[in-house]
Amino acid sequence: VVSTQSTGSSGINAEYGGWTAFKMKVGVSQEDDMRRAALIRSLIGPNNKLMMDANQIWDVKDAVTRMKQLKVYDPYWIEEPTSPDDVDGHAQISQALREHGIGVATGEMCQNRVMFKQFLKLHAMQFCQIDSCRIGGVSEVLAIMVLARKFGVPVVPHAGGVGLCELVRHYSMIDYVLISGKIDDRMCEYAEHLHEHFTDPAVIRNARYVLPDQPGFSCEMRDDAIECYQFPKGSYWKTS
Repeated sequence: VVSTQSTGSSGINAEYGGWTAFKMKVGVSQEDDMRRAALIRSLIGPNNKLMMDANQIWDVKDAVTRMKQLKVYDPYWIEEPTSPDDVDGHAQISQALREHGIGVATGEMCQNRVMFKQFLKLHAMQFCQIDSCRIGGVSEVLAIMVLARKFGVPVVPHAGGVGLCELVRHYSMIDYVLISGKIDDRMCEYAEHLHEHFTDPAVIRNARYVLPDQPGFSCEMRDDAIECYQFPKGSYWKTS
């Protein structure tokens, strides 16, 4: 989220603690997408990254057409441009947008390494978005991260939901220390909400995750949060 009071990349970086990459939703109205993209690009300046997320709303043809129109705002990637199961469709979109310098990011809806293998082998993703809860466990995620390294595709974890930010910081650390050894072409998504429900909440400093200092996977929820929100006996449901 960016404020309409900000001006230029230096202003946005200072106001938002050093952030250099921003994401916007697209897909419903091209006129509105163009308007918002122009506004955001004017606020963040030419040197910061602008990503776009369509949340699976387009078919292949529409995805290519719409992104060719939005390319004037220099999008770094288009995320989930079409059905998350359409590997061939993503490959077609990737090929069509390559000459325009727009990558395709996807993977948050993929459940296993077999799907990721197909996306990677067909060059259907330029950014590999693992999801800590969608995929069945740490071992499966590690296999996918190794596959991504083999194909030279950066891992950019999907986060923002309940507890995802707490989990993905571990994977980004593992990717850097044990697998890729790189951070220059990688990011780790962050959203500023719901961290208060966890015993080891995600911490951001200078637009970067701070490594946790507690053992485990940072997924333990606070007792008071569980008591409040467990369904149907939690106090939240009794009063709402």
